[in-house]
Amino acid sequence: MADKLRVTQIKSTISHIARNRATVRALGLKRIGHTVEIPDNPATRGMVRQVRFLVSVDEVSDAAPKREPAGRAATRPSEDRGDSPASHRSEDSVSQENA
Repeated sequence: MADKLRVTQIKSTISHIARNRATVRALGLKRIGHTVEIPDNPATRGMVRQVRFLVSVDEVSDAAPKREPAGRAATRPSEDRGDSPASHRSEDSVSQENA
């Protein structure tokens, strides 16, 4: 048995019964595409089983390295994205072209 479960909401809870919506919220999921890691025990496995048509599940061990969320790459400084200041045109080159 894995140490943790990685649960991702893949479908909307709209038009599902309140019990299913509450179970998804109790798992810590807030929106489609949201992923949480929860402990792997009979209680959480039962919750996941009740809403298996709304979520996807992966088993994760504690030894596995954590991945950086996809949205984090956009918040890095411009140097990390390859937009180095050297690639931008300097004011001198602009003034030479205009002359």
